[in-house]
Amino acid sequence: MKDLIVLKDLTEIEIEAGSGLGSVKVTSPSISAMAETWAKLTPDNLSEVTFKNSAGEVSGTYTGLILSSETSTVAADGTVTTVYSLRQKTEMELLKEKLAAMEATLNTHDGAISDLGTATSALADQIGGAQ
Repeated sequence: MKDLIVLKDLTEIEIEAGSGLGSVKVTSPSISAMAETWAKLTPDNLSEVTFKNSAGEVSGTYTGLILSSETSTVAADGTVTTVYSLRQKTEMELLKEKLAAMEATLNTHDGAISDLGTATSALADQIGGAQ
């Protein structure tokens, strides 16, 4: 059994021994297989990552990772060796995410307040017109 990186969605990707956060080495049987692996490295899947050694023991657990680079080499037999560089999000990136979430919540609240105002006006018009 090889070392593994386990993503948030529980996808297990076999990695070469000695891989670490800044240099996750993956050997894929083809370019399409490499592309499938790369597609799994989404921001959501990288929000919770566990590294396991070949014995299945957890060797590292990380949150808030980002894929900073990828380098691939295609061998004569068609196998692809890819080195993914992962890193922790910076404080600025984390603050931007929090700000974006707050803005989304504020927009939702603004919409609800507007809807409430419209309903209140309509109700007031009905009550006022009934007199």
